[in-house]
Amino acid sequence: MQDDELLKLIADHMEGGFLENITDMFRHDPSLYRFLPELMSDERGRVRLGTVALVEGLRAEYLSEIEAQVPHVSLLLKHDAPVVRGDAAYLLGIIGGEEALRHLRDAEKTEAVEPIRQAIRETIADIEDAA
Repeated sequence: MQDDELLKLIADHMEGGFLENITDMFRHDPSLYRFLPELMSDERGRVRLGTVALVEGLRAEYLSEIEAQVPHVSLLLKHDAPVVRGDAAYLLGIIGGEEALRHLRDAEKTEAVEPIRQAIRETIADIEDAA
């Protein structure tokens, strides 16, 4: 199966509420974490929410695979859609770590939409408090 077909399958299943199935797929094939940025930039809110839930559920087991996606997810902090920027900041907060924190601090300086900038500030504070 081609990557674009697999990504569509994962996103469609997330939108359909089949998060357990997707979680099992990620457990059996950690290479699927490469799709996190695309899933987080999906126009469907349920897909982005499912991606957050996926990372929350698998973070403890697959932290290194998830952390490897931080540079790619952080690019979404410059996405055209403010909701995607906010969701990306939230996901980086769940992932945590110094690299995520660095990207969030950079984004805070350039974010033009006040509610998104505030969400980024809160995420930064959450990561700092957890450290």
